[in-house]
This record gives sequence, C-alpha cells and structure tokens, in this order.
Amino acid sequence: MTRFLGFGLALCVGLSAALPIAHAQPAKAGAGSYFMGPKGSDKALPAAPFRTEAMLKKAAPTSQWYSTLIFNPKPDPIFVQPMTVRTTPAGFEMVLPSKEVVASERRDTEVGYPHRDPLVLSPLAFEPGTAKLARVTDWSIDISFARGADDMQVTVAHGNPYAFFQLSRGDLRLRLPAAGERFDGGADARVLALRVKGKAYALFAPTGARWESVSATEWVARLPADKRYVSAAVLPDDKAETLALFSRHAYAFVTDTKVEWRYDVAASLVETTFKASTQVMEGADNGPLQGLYPHHWFQNPLVEGKLGAAYDTVRGKVRLLAAPQFKTRHAYAGFVPYWPAVGDSPRKAELADLMKSDQRNARRMMLPEGKSAYWQGKGLQRISKLMDVVEQQGDKEASDQLLAMLKKRMEEWLGGGDAKRYFFLDKSLGAVASYPDEFGAIAEINDHHFWFGYWIRVAAEIGLRDPAWIARDQWGAMIELLIADIATAERGRADFPFLRNFDVYEGHAWANGLGGVGEYGVHGNNQESSSESINAWAGLVLWGELTGNRELRDLGAYLYATEWQAINHYWFDVHGLVLAPEYKNVDVAQLFGGKYIHNTWWTDDPRQITGINLLPITTASTFFGQHPAYIRRNLDALKEEQAIWAARGKKVDPADIWQDVFAKYLALADPAAGLAQWNRWGAVELGETRSHTLHWLLSLNEMGPPDFGVSADTPLYSVFKRADGRRTYLAFNAGKAPISVRFSDGKTLDVAPGTLARAN
Repeated sequence: MTRFLGFGLALCVGLSAALPIAHAQPAKAGAGSYFMGPKGSDKALPAAPFRTEAMLKKAAPTSQWYSTLIFNPKPDPIFVQPMTVRTTPAGFEMVLPSKEVVASERRDTEVGYPHRDPLVLSPLAFEPGTAKLARVTDWSIDISFARGADDMQVTVAHGNPYAFFQLSRGDLRLRLPAAGERFDGGADARVLALRVKGKAYALFAPTGARWESVSATEWVARLPADKRYVSAAVLPDDKAETLALFSRHAYAFVTDTKVEWRYDVAASLVETTFKASTQVMEGADNGPLQGLYPHHWFQNPLVEGKLGAAYDTVRGKVRLLAAPQFKTRHAYAGFVPYWPAVGDSPRKAELADLMKSDQRNARRMMLPEGKSAYWQGKGLQRISKLMDVVEQQGDKEASDQLLAMLKKRMEEWLGGGDAKRYFFLDKSLGAVASYPDEFGAIAEINDHHFWFGYWIRVAAEIGLRDPAWIARDQWGAMIELLIADIATAERGRADFPFLRNFDVYEGHAWANGLGGVGEYGVHGNNQESSSESINAWAGLVLWGELTGNRELRDLGAYLYATEWQAINHYWFDVHGLVLAPEYKNVDVAQLFGGKYIHNTWWTDDPRQITGINLLPITTASTFFGQHPAYIRRNLDALKEEQAIWAARGKKVDPADIWQDVFAKYLALADPAAGLAQWNRWGAVELGETRSHTLHWLLSLNEMGPPDFGVSADTPLYSVFKRADGRRTYLAFNAGKAPISVRFSDGKTLDVAPGTLARAN
C-alpha cells in the first residue's frame, strides 16, 4: 500500500513545563503550541467508552459509518449496504431496507432506506452484553456482545451481504418481525432460507447443526459444541440459483479488509485495490461475495462481465462480485495553486479597482462571521486567494502585505498564547480540536476535514512564498498535527485513527464525529459540503508536493480523485444511476448513510442548498467542468426551486446570495455566460472576494473551459481549451529543481522551481 508516515507526536512535539492552566498542559510543536486538553471551563470531547480493552488502546475511529457504536449505549442503525444493522440489548438486528419516499415542506421529496422490521439474532445460552467495537479493518468491523466469559462476536463489512456470527457457547436464536415462510424446503440441513415481509434472507449453520422452529416468528440454530458459528445474509431475490450462490460463499468469514492506492503520476491515474481476506469455516474455499457500489463498477472494464445480481440501495445498484479483490481506476484531474495574470482584457481596469478595494478591506474580510477555526480558516483562504490575484497581476508590494497578514493571523492561533483561540489534543480519543466552539465541533467532533482542510491549504500557499515559515521548527509542526488528525494513513495507531473522516469503500468522507446524532442519527452518518472535503484533499496534494512528502501527496491524490467520483455519483448523479425517480431534485445537498435530501442544516433557501456543494470554488474545482451539461441542468433546476421557494413566501437576505459562486460554476461550462451573469455589485460569499471572482471569470474567458482530454505527468497542472481549439497549458513546480512536464498530447513545458509556467 502507498502510505505516508503519519506525523505522530514523537516527530513534531515535546512537552514543555506545565503552565498554571487547569486541565490544559501546553505542548510545543515547532514555534507553535497546542494543549493537552481544553482550558479552564471549556468542555472536553465526548468519551468513546464502547470499545473493547484492545480497542481502547488505539485512537477512536470517529466520523466513520459505524462510529455511533463507540459513543452510545443504544447506538443508532449502521448502514452497511446493502443491509442495515443495529445493536440492542436484545441482540443483533439486521434487515434489507426498502425505499421510502417522504414529501417535504419544500415541495420536494426525501428518499431513505430506513432500518425497519429487522431480524434479531442473539445467543440462547446467555444474555448479550453491551455491544462494543472489538476490531476494525478498512471497511469491516467486529462487534462484541461479551458478558463475563461469554461472547457473541459479529462481523460486518461494507458491501458484503452477510453478517458473520461466532459464539463462545450455546445456540443462536433468530426472531422475525413477522411470520416467515421457508422457501428452500430444508434440502440442506445447514441452511434456513426465509421470506419475511416480502424480503428474502438465508442463514447458514455448520455441518451437524439443525434449525428448530419454535414458532412462526422464532427459530433456533442448534449448534455443535465445536462449531459455534452462523452466517446470515440478505438476498437480492429468492431464486434457487441465488440461494446456491450464497451457500457457496457463506462459510468464507471475513477476517480483514484492506484498501491499497497507487497514484500513477505519468498516467495521471489513481488505481485502487480492494482486498478482502477470509477464513473458511468449512467446505471449499470459494472466497467472499462482495457488493460493489456504482463508483466501483461503472465504466470499469476490470469487473465487466463478472458481476451478478444487484440490490436496490440508497447508493443505487450494489452489484455482487464473487472475488477476494477488485480494482478501480479513476482519472486524477490536476490543478495548479493559482492561475496566471489575465491578458489584455477590456476589464483589467475593473479588476485593478476591485483589487484595491479588497486590499483595503482584507483585515475585516479575514474573519467576517463567527469566531471558530472554521470561519477563521475560511477567511484565511479567502485572503490567500486574493493574494494570488494581486501577486499574479504584478503588485508585489500588496501581495507581500497580504502574506504578512496571513502569517500573523495564523501565528496568533497556532502559537497557543491566545486565551480563547487555541488547538488542543485529546489523547484518549486521538483527536485534535479547537476553541472557540461552533457547529457541534466539540460535542460531536464534527467536520475535521472541512475545518483543518482550510488551514492546511493556506499554510501550503504561504509555504510556496516562504518555505522557511512551514519548516517543522517553525509553523510546519502545527500544520502536520492537523494533517495527522485527518490524514494518518497508518492503521491501528494510538495517536490518530486511519483516515479519520474518509470512508474508503463508499469513496467519500463523513462529517459527523459521532456517526449520527439526534433525530437524524437514525439515518446514519452524514456529509453536506462535499466540495469542502475536496478542498482538504487538494491541500494535502499541495502540502505533500511542496514538502517533498510523496506518500502524503499520493494519499491526497487518491482522496481527491476518489471523492470526485463519489460526488459525481451520489451528490450529482451525473450518470443517472443513483437517485430514485421519485426524487424531484437533480442534486443532493445532504448525504446520509441511509438517506439523501435537498436541504441544509441551517436554511432551506435553494441557493444555499445547491451552493454548499460547490464552494469554495478555487483552481482545484475545475473537475466540475467535466460534465458541462450537468452544470447547466443543475443551475436550470435552481431557478425552478427558487420560484417554488418564493411562492412559499420565503425570502433571503441578500436576495442574490452566493451569486459569485454560481457565476464561477457556470463559467466552467460556458465562460462567457458565467462572466455575463456575475454582478460586480452583487452579493459576495464569505469565503470569496470580488477580485478573485473576476480574475477567475476573466481567466476562463481567456483560456476556455477545462480540457480533460489532456493530462500531464505532474500533480500540479491544468489544461484549458477555447472554442477555436486553442489550448492553454499550465504547470506548477513546487520543488527546488527545474522540471520538464510532459502532456499526454505531446506538449512539453519546462518549469523553474517555485513558478507557474504557461504555454498556449
């Protein structure tokens, strides 16, 4: 596997003498400091006690699809796909969920696959104990129901249609939500196949076991003393050939899952390998049966002709593959940290005026709302993008002033000397957090990749201009602490979990640290702003390339390319494979483990609902332009949604909120239309400036929309193509030696260290 050595505490920190701050000892990290807990009366992060003793010695896997299990004595459902499961005092619940469409007050629909009418499996010889997380691999978990010396362990894995049970002693009881009809006839004494409420299930016991019917809704597996195991599966149908297929693979119990990624720089391609290891409990070794999501199987020649029956799920068709491993290959669409100066545009004077105005207001714009590290990070990136424009347009003095402003503000936070603005580490969880608190960041450990992604990217942008500033003995150690929090690629560490927010099998990140809370917890974990996730991964690519950390750069490329694919399928459904026909919108704003909706956490204004998965639009956002027809369709739908919203008597202030975001988004499909749509005097999104917006629009009008038919053998590149066929090639060299970049159409570009090169 391609890995980077997560920046553990031994590499970048050393404890200093204690300061008289209650519950918050300082720790040095280069020139910066963080604290070993919250200060004074500030609240700590929640505990995650529902882990076995072995798991308590490792960092807690927060923000994952199963994280509800480690925080709650009564966890919410876990959306394994294609089944849902839940742990309760009665035992282990599992069900094949059905689609549910609910009309909303917004006059659209929400589509979910709720955990309802489950089968319940439990030990007969002892009462199950409180469920705890016993083991984690890349996309599987082991759950322990231990009580004293007794235990029932259950293994489930993303995409896998089985749950695997192992008992310390006794038999296994099965309770049904309604009378079940046995449809296999009992020809194989090990197998119990049932239709329950219109769904098909099958349970597979070892040789020598027998299934005993207690009532129409209860069965018991009488297990041999030396074979206390059962596998239970949700079936896509009740056909004889399907049951035969599941019988062949039922005794291959999943023991390990591992993802490996390889960023092929020369081909600008990310290859991902998914490996599932199994233990054969009896019979022939037929390997596992895995369910592939659309981003795994769509246009994937490596699995073509090998896929079997499919499940209807909240992620579209999950298709079965009988194999221990499979691969995907996705394009890595490069980006450069900034675009060059615009040429002889008739609006250059306007751009110059805007730059002067934005420079005057830069300090105020650096933190326009809120006080948390989220808003500060967003404001820092806002000013760093203004700095790009000012620098490229030739005003070195103003650029230096903005750079100094960015450094000073970051140092105020990273230095640890501010009474209210600081970062702290919870060693018991293995998580970094910050104060002031906002958006449930402390109570729910929310949004680490969103928040820290801004800081990482801005620090990298500073490092492009001043490499000494990001040295580890200066401010780099603090940034590497944030990187370690969200992007540790080693498994089983005590300081930070493996890829905290990223779900390697679903191909995207999750935002909620607790795995889902409150009334929404029944739908699983969630992520709203997928575009802010992309912003974080772009920051990793840039930081890794800048610091010479190839492992981190490659990890960033893997996350960046993979999440774009997930966005295209599960948020935008650009291929028409996922969203239900009853769903009335063309985009998803909030994706849950078992539901998708067109709404935000704070408003039902259509502009912000759509825009939250677009911003921040930067040079790393060009991938949106891969599907220009979808961009137009999405914006056309937005007009209709606004009309419905207005008819409900709703208003937003300002009325054209985020108009700059939509103009930039449209420009990726039609640069002229995007420029014409933008209103210089209109609303400005709080992570954006008028200067950066106009520079973006003028640049695309000059270069044309992005061209994905040409790639390059460096991570920092972009290609654009005008309507007349002329291309613009960009490449950035973050290293210390000259490079020659080769584009796939034969074009080469020599790039000096620390510079952006351009060729037409």
